Amino acid sequence: MRHAFFCRRGATALFAALLLALTTAVCAQDSAGPQPAPLPPPIAAPADTPYPGTISLLVDLTNITDRVVNVHETIPVKGREITLLYPEWIPGTHSPSNPLANMAGLVVSADGKRVAWVRDRVNVYAFHIDVPQDVTTLEVNFQYLAPLRPKDGRISSNFANLSWNNALLYPAGYFSRRIEFSPALRLPQAWKFATALEVKSQNGNLVQFQQTALNTLVDSPVYAGVNYKRVDLSTGADNQVYLDVFADTAADLAITPEELQYHRNLVKEAEKLFNSHHYGHYDFLFSLSDTVSGKGLEHHQSSEDGTRANYFTDWAAGVGGRALLAHEYTHSWNGKFRRPADLWTPNFNVPMQDDLLWVYEGLTDYYGNVLTARSGLRTSEQARDVIAQTAANFEISPGRTWRPLEDTTNQPIISSHGAAPEIWPSWQRSYDYYPEADLIWLEADTKIREMSGGKKSLDDFAKLFFGMDNGSYITKTYTFDDVVTALNTVQPYDWTGFLRTHIYDLAPQTPENGITNGGYRMVYNDDEPEWLKHQDSSRATSFATSLGFSVTADGNLGAVWWDSLAFKAGITPDMQLQAVNDQKFSVATLREAILSSEKSKEPIKLLLKREDQFVTVTLDYHGGLRHPHLERVAATPDRLDAIFAPSK
Repeated sequence: MRHAFFCRRGATALFAALLLALTTAVCAQDSAGPQPAPLPPPIAAPADTPYPGTISLLVDLTNITDRVVNVHETIPVKGREITLLYPEWIPGTHSPSNPLANMAGLVVSADGKRVAWVRDRVNVYAFHIDVPQDVTTLEVNFQYLAPLRPKDGRISSNFANLSWNNALLYPAGYFSRRIEFSPALRLPQAWKFATALEVKSQNGNLVQFQQTALNTLVDSPVYAGVNYKRVDLSTGADNQVYLDVFADTAADLAITPEELQYHRNLVKEAEKLFNSHHYGHYDFLFSLSDTVSGKGLEHHQSSEDGTRANYFTDWAAGVGGRALLAHEYTHSWNGKFRRPADLWTPNFNVPMQDDLLWVYEGLTDYYGNVLTARSGLRTSEQARDVIAQTAANFEISPGRTWRPLEDTTNQPIISSHGAAPEIWPSWQRSYDYYPEADLIWLEADTKIREMSGGKKSLDDFAKLFFGMDNGSYITKTYTFDDVVTALNTVQPYDWTGFLRTHIYDLAPQTPENGITNGGYRMVYNDDEPEWLKHQDSSRATSFATSLGFSVTADGNLGAVWWDSLAFKAGITPDMQLQAVNDQKFSVATLREAILSSEKSKEPIKLLLKREDQFVTVTLDYHGGLRHPHLERVAATPDRLDAIFAPSK
């Protein structure tokens, strides 16, 4: 028994010694911490040197059922390491907007063998690859997964909008203009396509485009689909412009001679305004659809445009959105040929700075509205109504009391970081550098006309600032000081002070001097503009200047204005309007209730629903519909009509 006890004690002691040794080793490892994998190499900064070799790119659009875009690249490599970048900062969006989450299935191989890739630990758009010995070419495959619901994206059963930045990787360390691509596209059978790219060859549904630099490739999207019509808008052999229309149905492609002339006038008026062009040919890529989402994105030699299916077939319904094509076309001069210096970047993964968007977008919006009127796409009266609506919106939007206009130029970047749409846009402010800059540039235009006795205008600025180097495609950047210098060349004035006061300082008052200098004043009454009576019923109807909200035909509130009558009564944008004065809601019923309240002391009673609760609200309002208009003031020259009149 003693022997047995000794053996047990000896075994226990030995086990304890082994356990102590093991524990000591583990503890020693824990104290040192887990050993991390080696850090990938730093991402090379872009240099203005050519990438060695041409990258072949094949994009397959044939799987429209699953909305899957298949990508194959053949990338020549030189050396043992390469970092491939998925484009992040996309021109025209002014933000890191390329949907990286939709990229999937990345496989890299060489000589038939798989090659490992490692995503950068900080920059998730970068993929590091250790190239095997003696390998000179990498094969890269992945998919871009487009939204399945066409309303959330740009691919449907009979239409596709290909943005090349969704469907490629490119090597880090080079300017995008120094990386050459040989792109090809495989389409569904019998589909047609349009793009600013030059076609090298076509074999059935496989299209091979001519070799081009990466920056030009990303700047040259493709529209493709079943129902297609190409319309010639050219002013001559030296200014070739086309309208490439894709539609839900063949019937939606019908264009009347009058509508066609308006679009041809647009090209003529732009040529007169800028006295130049900076493209070999220009293509309006235009989708007419109630299936896929709308769009407006500028490019140097084309634009991605999309609106409602009945754009041509119900012409009267589209006045509000009629400036889309003119706006994007203007960007060929302002934004593409000439661009703010801090918005020019050497490749698509260098952050942009948006400080001058009130010029890039705001001035473009102004010229776009002017060209829309001069071409006949809107009448002068409709153009004045649009100005009145813009000014009226700012009169009831108090966000200008705390946030200067310049700060709204940060909105594209703010919104791209997962921010939800603004809950109270009239207070938070959003992309106000578009509409508010419209009013500011109108004031600048009327001021130049006034000070020069009608001899000069903002048209002269356009010719001076954007009309240089006719025919050049090379981007020419500008700064705040460049804008001021050009304005002073046209008409001497304290333009620095003018712009800083309106743009960079807190400016609570609505900038309406352009309206008064233009020979008009703001008025409100019950007269609804005729064109608003025909607007698309899917759009929310605004009662902002009266009750303080907008509402769709099915009762959903589109927006509630901060500090408005509705806001103070506790109405919020998540509500649905059910009844008006004990009658089932309709836009007509609400309009009639507002008109009747002008002759009555009784409040307007609204029944609203929020989630599962019903809420009754009474609004003691008797001020009428308050539609904004511009009323002529005879004592001041009619400069607005001069601005909107066709060029002589």
